[in-house]
Amino acid sequence: MYIASTAVFLAEVLKIVACLAVMRHQQGSWRKFSLMVRREILGKPKETLKMLIPSGLYALQNNLLYVALSNLEAATFQVTYQMKIMSTALFSVVLLGRSLSRDKWFALLLLMIGVTLVQSQSMSGNSSTGNNTAQLKDEDIPMAPQNPLIGLIAVITSCISSGFAGCYFEKILKTSDTSMWVRNIQLGISGSFFSLVGMLAYDMQSIREGGLLQGYDWLTWVVVANQALGGLLVAIVVKYADNILKGFATSLSIIVSGIISIYLFNFQPSRVFIVGAFIVMISSYLYGIDFSKKLVNLKP
Repeated sequence: MYIASTAVFLAEVLKIVACLAVMRHQQGSWRKFSLMVRREILGKPKETLKMLIPSGLYALQNNLLYVALSNLEAATFQVTYQMKIMSTALFSVVLLGRSLSRDKWFALLLLMIGVTLVQSQSMSGNSSTGNNTAQLKDEDIPMAPQNPLIGLIAVITSCISSGFAGCYFEKILKTSDTSMWVRNIQLGISGSFFSLVGMLAYDMQSIREGGLLQGYDWLTWVVVANQALGGLLVAIVVKYADNILKGFATSLSIIVSGIISIYLFNFQPSRVFIVGAFIVMISSYLYGIDFSKKLVNLKP
């Protein structure tokens, strides 16, 4: 097995390399490219420091999710974690001045319900696996005591940090003339710093023993590349759409993954999964239409 923290760090590095390659292509010559790097990245350290806020919040969010999962039942975690959809909408209103109609809030509520139902099948699968394991008395492993209050505080804090970080990054992208690729490099530098700290703090001994790239094969590099390029794709979505639509896209991707899994992994969707998928699709449609215009058109 490869060390997960090294994959996270390398994904951030690869993201920086990809952005530099795009910038080099856009500038057309190494001279113009080097001038832009010195002017926009090396010459503006304060702009890079701004990216410490979303990077730090994302790092905090990832650690809080481990705390939440350790102190909450899987079903409770999945339901409460969907609050990030509403927190993103709230911060879109507060930070970005976006106005959401009552119909759009209703669509977001449906999206929360639909995603919870879609993911409930994997939750029930994990629960049944856990019950079967518990029946093996000779192999029982004592569970650490759970504190639901700490778990709930952790997941709520994670939802808030997720919504704020996403909208903060969106505001920076849309209220600045700085290139999106430069912003992603600045974000990648901050992300590399936090991921490097995490890697050295938790896996330093394993890295010393087996090396940074232990367990890596071609498929591992595909995962790293997918993570890096996927992060850039998210930035493009945020730049030209918004974080709320990104949430809908992510929710729809869960359904697409489920459909693909039917053919690749013999996944058998339950009725609850199908109902949840329909609710997600309905919520996406409701969010995309403008009820007020339709009502105006219906008037004689």
